[in-house]
Amino acid sequence: MNPIIGTASDVLPYLSYPPGTHRPNAQLTYPALLDHYNRPRNVGSMSKADTDVGTGLVGAPACGDVMKLQIRVDPNNNTISDVKFKTFGCGSAIASSSYLTELVRGMTLEDAARIKNTEIAKELCLPPVKLHCSMLAEDAIKSAISNYYTKNPNARATDLGGKSAPLPKVEVETVSSATA
Repeated sequence: MNPIIGTASDVLPYLSYPPGTHRPNAQLTYPALLDHYNRPRNVGSMSKADTDVGTGLVGAPACGDVMKLQIRVDPNNNTISDVKFKTFGCGSAIASSSYLTELVRGMTLEDAARIKNTEIAKELCLPPVKLHCSMLAEDAIKSAISNYYTKNPNARATDLGGKSAPLPKVEVETVSSATA
């Protein structure tokens, strides 16, 4: 089953132009967005049972986008050594997830926790109606970091955005092994 669902029309922004003006060529205007949508990087998943993996699962009820982001953390230096995602949603959500995975790989948890949706939206040239996709990506990385710290309470804590930015709700699944 393909973990990425969307159509090319989802990627193109719904902008209205005054009569008599020409709409810019989307391929020239939004190359990063189209590139990450057409060739998403780091699609996949990791085992939630691994203690060095943090999982963030976030969604936007208004549009139905769901984003799962997983990070593998090197405990020696608190850096993100691997990152995977699965996104079910529009092209902008897929592109935001893909771009985020490239951005955070190799970062410390502290630096990754400081990523803002505006950084993602600016790089991908997201239109205002698609800004929620970049917000999902920001929430997903913060949720994954929070989940990692939940699994590793002795790890050095990271400020996930200060007092004004609450932690996103993290849903943790329990994994049990059945013996036969």
